[in-house]
Amino acid sequence: MTFFKSALLCVILVVAGPAFSQTDINLGAINADPSAPLEITSDSLSVDQDNGTAIFQGNVLIGQGDLRLNAGRVQVVYNDASGDISRLSASGGVTFVTATEAAESSNAEYNLDAGTLVLSGDVLLTQGNSAISANSMRINLSDGSAQMEGRVRTIFNQGGN
Repeated sequence: MTFFKSALLCVILVVAGPAFSQTDINLGAINADPSAPLEITSDSLSVDQDNGTAIFQGNVLIGQGDLRLNAGRVQVVYNDASGDISRLSASGGVTFVTATEAAESSNAEYNLDAGTLVLSGDVLLTQGNSAISANSMRINLSDGSAQMEGRVRTIFNQGGN
């Protein structure tokens, strides 16, 4: 399979200062399913086979199952030995949305080998009527757990409103 086709078929979703405080949370429904169909839309695509990278740039939208990622730029890095995707780096204002949560940050780093998504820079997570913000958030995509660090601020809305 060509490198370009690998980029389109194999890309899977993705995603800070001193730790003044930290919070563990559970995101429940956030899971990445690499077998789900994938769609990537961007203004441009550059592929560098020598460096094993592909860069989607300009209004990047990645959709897979219930996951949506919007960013200004997404770089895909491939493993030299296997040709599989090793990492995704998103920048330029990142929005990560599932059926039940939404997160915003300046940058996101998705490490496929570790199964982690790290959002950094003015992270804001909303779940229903509640919101939490921090400098960074690390998500374990296999179990939905997350840890937020760096000046964590939480707003919990109780009840129906």
